[in-house]
Amino acid sequence: MNFQRTASADDAAAIREGIWRELGLACRDRGHDWRTPVLASAGLDGAPQARTVVLREVVPGEARLVVYSDRRSPKVAELLSEPRAALVFWSRRLGWQLRAVVVASVEVDGENVRTAWSRIAATGAAGDYLAPAAPGAPLVQAARAPATAHQLCVVAMRIEQMDWLALAADGNHRRIRFSGERAEWLVP
Repeated sequence: MNFQRTASADDAAAIREGIWRELGLACRDRGHDWRTPVLASAGLDGAPQARTVVLREVVPGEARLVVYSDRRSPKVAELLSEPRAALVFWSRRLGWQLRAVVVASVEVDGENVRTAWSRIAATGAAGDYLAPAAPGAPLVQAARAPATAHQLCVVAMRIEQMDWLALAADGNHRRIRFSGERAEWLVP
C-alpha cells in the first residue's frame, strides 16, 4: 500500500460532494445502504449505546442529518443529557465507511414535529410512535391499549466531523477526515 500517495484538494472536494450525494439518496431510497446508520451515544449510566436509526432528511448546506424517534426512547434521554454522538454508515456497494461526529438537538413539539408527523401518520411507521409504552419497556397485556397521542420527535444532528474510508479490492484504500471546510488525508 502506498501511503505516500498525494491527493489533491479537487479529490477532497469531489469526495465531499459524493458523500452528500449518497446521504441525500439514502433519504429517498429505502434500499440504500446508508438509509439505516448506527447511532452511538453515551448511555445515562456511562456505558456506550448503539442502535440503528432511519435517515429521514439531509440538509447539506447546514451539515445536518435528521432522524425520528419516540420521545420516550432511551436514546432521546441520552442525547438530551449528552448531545455529542456518532453515526456510522457502511455501503457494501460503494466500499465506503462514513463515521460522523454529531451534535444532536431534540424537538418534541413545534412545526418540524408536526410536519414529520404529517409525513408518517398515514404510513405503517405511525404505529411505532403510537405505542402505549416507551420503546424497550416490558411488554405486558395492560400496556396494549392504544396511545392517545403520537410520541414522535425529531432529532436533528449537526455534523462536526466526518471520517470517510474507501476500501478497494486492489488494496489502494483511501481515507480523509473533514472538519468543517478543512480536509485532511489519513492513513487508511
